[in-house]
Amino acid sequence: MVSLICTLQSHQDDVNCCAFSGALLATCSADKSICVYSARDFSELPFSPLSGHGYGVHCCCFSACGQYLASCSTDATTVVWSMDTGEIEAVLEHPGRSPVRVCAFSPDSSFLVSGGSDGTIALWDFTSRTLRRTGAVTDTSIVACSFTPCGQLFITGSTYGDLRLWDLNMNHLHAEKNAHDLGVSCCQFAPQIMKGTDGCVQFRLASCGQDSLVKIWIVSLLSAAGIKMQLAHTLTGQSAPILSCAYSADGQMLVSGSVDKTVTVYQANEGVLLYTLNQHDRYVTACAFSPMAPLIATGSMDKTVNIWRVEDGSGAQGKSLPDEAASVLSSGGRKSSGHSRLMVSEWSEEDVLAWLREEGLEAVIDMFKSNNIDGEELLSLTKETLSSELHIESLGLRCKVMKKIEELKMAPVSNGTPDEYLCPITREIMKDPVIAAGECLRVCLPA
Repeated sequence: MVSLICTLQSHQDDVNCCAFSGALLATCSADKSICVYSARDFSELPFSPLSGHGYGVHCCCFSACGQYLASCSTDATTVVWSMDTGEIEAVLEHPGRSPVRVCAFSPDSSFLVSGGSDGTIALWDFTSRTLRRTGAVTDTSIVACSFTPCGQLFITGSTYGDLRLWDLNMNHLHAEKNAHDLGVSCCQFAPQIMKGTDGCVQFRLASCGQDSLVKIWIVSLLSAAGIKMQLAHTLTGQSAPILSCAYSADGQMLVSGSVDKTVTVYQANEGVLLYTLNQHDRYVTACAFSPMAPLIATGSMDKTVNIWRVEDGSGAQGKSLPDEAASVLSSGGRKSSGHSRLMVSEWSEEDVLAWLREEGLEAVIDMFKSNNIDGEELLSLTKETLSSELHIESLGLRCKVMKKIEELKMAPVSNGTPDEYLCPITREIMKDPVIAAGECLRVCLPA
């Protein structure tokens, strides 16, 4: 079951995009503004709305740690905002001063890609806020883009209807022409890295378009034969052009919004239609899953954003719990320290170190240990203190740490079930959970 829990009505014109971080929801509009809300109670933040664009805002996205928000506009800029203060951190002018239709961060926030109405693509080094590479697709507009979960490749979609895969040097690796014969409107990679039967690395990609279809693709990286892109499913649950699509954090569910005013929710692996939601009065232009709660946000040309709660276990059906998980559950806590039954503010220094190990953050353990970081200190850390006081130089590593801290702040006190065995959408116990590799893959592509 999916239920509507609230409607946000801060915008004065069409809502074009919505995006979640662990702690926040951002929405942008043709009214030139970006609104930012708490993802806990959906109250608008004191510095919202953000005003800095001269024309309508087409797209917005959060950095991995949630500290920065990028937004792009017809005014030919991509603006980077601080989510601590609401102030502008940088203004990136698109090559050729073309209106910017879409922007997306890489998974570790090292890079930001933006696409223009004239077909130009800009790849920005986010740490230095400088332009790294440019590319172009002729005679079309770039309206969709998404990074692979390993962060080494990204895909673009255009109004011409093609999907094109690029590497970080802007080498064009593959083109799926006429992916949507009337034009692509949105595309997104699922967050998980998969392995094919022949051992090759695979990603799952969803795309949607003016042909009223959602398509699910399997993108395979073949060391000898380059890249293969195979259509796995074609979803026909809506009767008009589809303007947006988004995966859940576990990759098990897919949501889409359409010109027919509906929102559809699918079981993503097999493309099974689970729900059709009818609440918006005009075209549904945007949709997003929360990474931290069983919530979906949808935006519309009716100027509203609806917040929906997924209340059943559809995303976890058909899975079984491995023996190791069962032993952990029977012990009533995490294997390493049992600290999950405590409030984070009550954690000892050893609890914090155990948590870092569990989250794969061994690289910062020595810094935390030498600074005697306990639970209370952990919750007070900021990206600035990680740099200036703990001397963590890597931006990507600081983002990973802050993302995990934000997850701690959002999470309720544990009932003894390890979080890695809970579905991120339904919070029910998953069966046979698949854990994807968290490190960046070194993919060998043919010259």
